[in-house]
Amino acid sequence: MEGTVIALYVAAEHHAAMEPRESIQVEAGSGIVGDRYHGSRHRHVTVQSAADLDAAAADLGAPVTPPMTRRNVTVDVPVPTEPGARIVVGEVLLEAVRIAAPCRIMETSIGPGGRVALRRRGGTAFRALSSGTIRVGDPVRPG
Repeated sequence: MEGTVIALYVAAEHHAAMEPRESIQVEAGSGIVGDRYHGSRHRHVTVQSAADLDAAAADLGAPVTPPMTRRNVTVDVPVPTEPGARIVVGEVLLEAVRIAAPCRIMETSIGPGGRVALRRRGGTAFRALSSGTIRVGDPVRPG
């Protein structure tokens, strides 16, 4: 699995709009600086696959774009879901904690059926094991 970061988003507060970024700063053990989950126990960075968004859009019959899912990082390769799996995104080593299951907010951000269309396609919540920068265009590789 080697790929590229194609989109980055953060939201300063819960339920706030996702804002695009060209780069994000990640702190080990804390997450993305300026994101609503910064300082949380395990949900430091969420990563999703663009192919999963395309599949969800096909099932839904409507576009599903990266900010609609409320995930931080979108990549052009499959994302590991097995707890403990590690990937390096840009300068940052991440460890999978759990699947980032779609929540009820998806029914608002994507529309009716959004939550179901993203089932098993909602990306993965990762713990940040190192600090560094992630930029659009950065490599994604096994850790």
